[in-house]
Amino acid sequence: MIKWKQRNHPIRLERRFEFESYEATRDFLESLGALSESKKIFPDISFGSTYVNITLRPESEEQDAQMTDVEFKFASEIDEILD
Repeated sequence: MIKWKQRNHPIRLERRFEFESYEATRDFLESLGALSESKKIFPDISFGSTYVNITLRPESEEQDAQMTDVEFKFASEIDEILD
């Protein structure tokens, strides 16, 4: 999970994906949308013409919530979109 950065305040996983074209960015976003819908997990997303930033937060909204295997597995599944 080297590609994802774990932050602590607030706790989250972050990753930036960069692409060579707008078309590649759009294709990635469409695949990410389908994955999110199928898993019912909806990350925070920001994007431009050739990049996508994704932030995953714990499913629990409790103040002391921690990242779980669910978020780490979902991060791996996002990585698999590009494989």
